[in-house]
Amino acid sequence: MNLASMIDHTMLKADTTTDTIKKYCKEAREYGFASVCVNTCQVPLAAEELKGSEVGVCCVVGFPLGAMIAKAKAYEAMEAVNAGATEVDMVIDIGALKDQNYDLVRDDIKGVVEASQGRVVKVILETCLLTKEEIVKVCELSVEAGADFVKTSTGFSTNGAVVEDVALMKQTVGTRAKVKASGGIRTREEALAMIEAGADRIGAGNGILLL
Repeated sequence: MNLASMIDHTMLKADTTTDTIKKYCKEAREYGFASVCVNTCQVPLAAEELKGSEVGVCCVVGFPLGAMIAKAKAYEAMEAVNAGATEVDMVIDIGALKDQNYDLVRDDIKGVVEASQGRVVKVILETCLLTKEEIVKVCELSVEAGADFVKTSTGFSTNGAVVEDVALMKQTVGTRAKVKASGGIRTREEALAMIEAGADRIGAGNGILLL
């Protein structure tokens, strides 16, 4: 198993500098990571730094709260894709899910999927804030909306990826979508446990530590 090819090398801190993004892109090329994951304002830089490589440019949309107007998320996704993003990780409207406003949740995701123009879309559930029933429901809504992945966490809330949640997500989506585990994964052993539970991709703030 080529673990590096399953890792999104991620830098989403508010004080991230140009030099840091360049460093992450250089490391991603060197180690063969799946992508570098950045905030949307840094997509043009990452796309330029990764030009000619097989490393993807992943970005986050509606991050980290998900509590944005749906049209704003879709517009952010469209602009990011136009700037060179090859993958879009979006945060759901968690409050709407809690309200059981499932049409809004589904439409929110679908809007980003459509705006992403065929690029890979991963739906961040923020599992630490959800019940098991809500995790199952939003996985179903994500599949209905055409998403490619369901993803555990932003890494900015009360907890990150949990093996049991990854297994539940995989059990729910089956072969209809893939699963990304992200948030608090800092060792190779933790990454392998997530993959064993069903994760197809790992998000990590320092992917090198997992190798």
